[in-house]
Amino acid sequence: MSLEKAIARLNLEPKVLEPGHVWLAGAGPGDPGCLTLDVLSALAQADALVHDALVSPKIVAVAEQAEKFFVGKRGGRLSIPQGEINALLVKLAREGRKVVRLKGGHPFVFGRGAEEALVLTRENIPWRALSGITSAFGGLTSANIPATMRGVNGAIILATGFAAVSDDRPDWAALARTGQPIVIYMGLTQMADTVAELRAAGLPADTPAAFVENASMPQERTVTTSLGTLVEAAALEKVVSPSLIVIGGIVSLRAELMGQK
Repeated sequence: MSLEKAIARLNLEPKVLEPGHVWLAGAGPGDPGCLTLDVLSALAQADALVHDALVSPKIVAVAEQAEKFFVGKRGGRLSIPQGEINALLVKLAREGRKVVRLKGGHPFVFGRGAEEALVLTRENIPWRALSGITSAFGGLTSANIPATMRGVNGAIILATGFAAVSDDRPDWAALARTGQPIVIYMGLTQMADTVAELRAAGLPADTPAAFVENASMPQERTVTTSLGTLVEAAALEKVVSPSLIVIGGIVSLRAELMGQK
């Protein structure tokens, strides 16, 4: 059965993107195969697409009829201020455009989607959020690292390694004491401090750890190491952004799942 026929059998009735509305959509970790049908429908309807740097060009190209507005937002690099992005969304909506705000991953998971939604609400602009596969789960799956495994972990922690607001800074000591795996977004620039705090809280140096670089993309790379050698491994392997940092017992399962000793 073709993909087109399979989708047709779902009998989908996509919601209509109205003029003057803004949809906050998640593009997933990068691979176009991770797009939801809701997001695909949104891209087909948009006449204004406001997108981040981490969105695949192949996904951006789906909205061929839309005017494109590139707004950066890539960790560790200069980005367009969030206030300017908010103002652009308001402006486009008030012009009667059909606006899709496309973000890597999930708009409400370290994507600042909630901030944009609050602005739109205060400006009386109708909006809708569309789920995307968040980079942590998309990246772990692509790298063959299970997010959970019976007998290994009963929870998983998603944390930001770079907090623009001090109150958002994770309490690494408290997270270390849970004993649960931690997946860190945007963690490269503050990695040395993060490792030091986790170690000071008692997390063993031999705790399995990994980098998942360019998750789900053709250039994806996974580097496995340990918490104690995380910083050195990043330098030796020249790990670059975007990369997830994974710390915990789930990392050690990767080799076995891939048939390695």
